[in-house]
Amino acid sequence: MARYRGSVCRLCRREGIKLFLKGERCLRDRCAVEKRNYAPGQHGLRGRKGFSKYGIQLREKQKAKRIYGILERQFRGYFKKAEMMKGVTGENLLRFLECRLDNVVYRLGFTQARGMARQFVRHGFFTVNGKRVNIPSYSVKRGDVIDVTEKGKHIEAIKESLKGIERKGILSWLEIDKEKMRGVVNSIPTVEDISLPIQEQLIVEFYSK
Repeated sequence: MARYRGSVCRLCRREGIKLFLKGERCLRDRCAVEKRNYAPGQHGLRGRKGFSKYGIQLREKQKAKRIYGILERQFRGYFKKAEMMKGVTGENLLRFLECRLDNVVYRLGFTQARGMARQFVRHGFFTVNGKRVNIPSYSVKRGDVIDVTEKGKHIEAIKESLKGIERKGILSWLEIDKEKMRGVVNSIPTVEDISLPIQEQLIVEFYSK
């Protein structure tokens, strides 16, 4: 499956904000956004000029894709599914993205970044309701129980990440048992639960042209 292989720090600089693609490393002074808060490339130092309406919508769509680590084809697929569902399209889209297994693993505090969560899911270090799932895009449902496998419990990166749960905090729609390395999806998240700097209506406007 295709995926972005370049520097993730360039993505943050392009959007002009921290997307926390490297987890807690983004909080350090060496963060690229802190050191070079301008767009990458030879013309980056010229500054960010005002965007057109289309440009604003495009940047919002790109930002959401980069936060969740999804490429265009898959992201557009989520939008089409959200559009066909009842309810507000933008909110449906965010729920689809938030309920991905790799995102839930990250939200539960098992990893410090979504990219790491995706890698660990692919390696089969998590089960859903007792069954091993190695598909990052697997959509969790209310009541699902996510466990770390016995092999995964020995991975230092997971143990270190769990130590920082109190500082990071767990969203209200999720529940974590640190001792058992188990998480539970208590409910499907609302837009208020997601708390990300994404204006989903701009994404809807972009795809509705």
